[in-house]
Amino acid sequence: MNIAPQPIDYNTESPQPLLREIPESAAYPVHALGPLRSAVEAVQGMTLAPVAIPAQSALAMASLAVQAFANVETLGGPRPLSLYCLTIARSGERKSACDAPLLSALRDFEREKSGDYRTEAQAWENAFALWEGARDRILSEAKKAKGEKATAAQADLEALGPPPAAPTPPDRTVSEPTFEGLTRLYMRAAPSLSLFSDEGGQFLGSHAMNSDNRQKTLAAFNDLWQGNPIRRTRAGDGHITLFGRRLAVHLMVQPTVARAFMSDPLAADTGFLPRFLICEPASAIGTRMQANAKRDDTSLAAFSGRLRAILDRDMPMDPATRELEPRTLKLASEAHSLLAGFADAIEVAQAPRGDLAHITGAASKAAEQAARIAGVLTLWHDLDAAKVEAAEMADAIGLAQFYLSEASRLASAAIVSAEIDRAENLRGWLLESWPYPEVTARDVVQYGPNALRVTKDARAALGTLEKYGWLAPMEPGTVIRGAARKEAWAIVKAARDVV
Repeated sequence: MNIAPQPIDYNTESPQPLLREIPESAAYPVHALGPLRSAVEAVQGMTLAPVAIPAQSALAMASLAVQAFANVETLGGPRPLSLYCLTIARSGERKSACDAPLLSALRDFEREKSGDYRTEAQAWENAFALWEGARDRILSEAKKAKGEKATAAQADLEALGPPPAAPTPPDRTVSEPTFEGLTRLYMRAAPSLSLFSDEGGQFLGSHAMNSDNRQKTLAAFNDLWQGNPIRRTRAGDGHITLFGRRLAVHLMVQPTVARAFMSDPLAADTGFLPRFLICEPASAIGTRMQANAKRDDTSLAAFSGRLRAILDRDMPMDPATRELEPRTLKLASEAHSLLAGFADAIEVAQAPRGDLAHITGAASKAAEQAARIAGVLTLWHDLDAAKVEAAEMADAIGLAQFYLSEASRLASAAIVSAEIDRAENLRGWLLESWPYPEVTARDVVQYGPNALRVTKDARAALGTLEKYGWLAPMEPGTVIRGAARKEAWAIVKAARDVV
């Protein structure tokens, strides 16, 4: 192609920057939080942050507190009460300030138990040294023994019994685990743990999520959400299987980090992303006037007191293996009917061209998410409850509907983002490489960026640039480069750079 460069006319009016338009989030249904509502509103009143941020923290914290005690009945069988939450908010939205008061009782619990653990660990080290010394003596004597003495040595070993059980570390939260590190912690620590981070990008960018480990890490987290055992096979360590472990997750991430993660096909295709309750509330920055701030220490104290009471309860588990032995939290008849109706409505919306056809991964899990949320709300109110009632299920369905609307909104925004990216690619090519002052769809298909060598994609990108003022439609029949064109655009170049 031999094209002589031609001058491009400058317009006096600057085109508009290409923007990734994301519709605003729906209002968070704070009324559906039931026993968590007052604490969430107290944190929001104190921080003036979007209410969805403390709501996510409260749900995740409640999930950690109760997930060891029961599984909840769902339409597909019993499932864990573990919730995975992802909160998207820019820097300055007071994510840490929302998290801290709801985590304070957990931090106090871990701090207090750390002192007890150090004392118990010292006592265990002494007891283990005595046990190990006795075992070594028996083995030493057994090597020299014959006949009856060898039989007696075997009996002595059996009488010695297993080594004393090591004390359980008090840690209930981790921030940047590898799968191996999390497995080792589950071998020693409580079987109910959490991954909470107000800088979730540190985890998403950690060693656990690099290209070599990402698929393994995602699969492991999927198994934990599902309640499946942890299985690890490594040279030197052999094969390890841990049953009855639970994990609650709350990651707070900035939008740029979230966009990159949500656009990763592996995160969606493995089912990892659809397991999250995702929200990106509208920013409150610029509206948080201190005259509107208010404190409700009573509600926060009640939340902390309830959390501490649950943390102090012994978990139902096998003392030898630390495998949890949760009971099944049943659904009352009306609660079951509500959940079934919700599931049916979601199923219809997933049909081709349905409202949820673009997020079938998240939609297919919506009913189970509702059951999990209902179970968390039920046990937070009464840890010994035998079943989920209709009121809790109705609230949980309202919350699940909100999170599903967020998943739909953000998935649609990702599609828009991809369209904008293609248009930006075309804009750069037109202004930097294309030598003519006008362009046709055929030009783009023949000579443009590789990603736009399909007519449909080229027309879409041209339409976007026209919308934002970077292209001006020309009259049909205009002669361009010696031929009349049915459709063509004049290229608009700003008199100054437009970012």
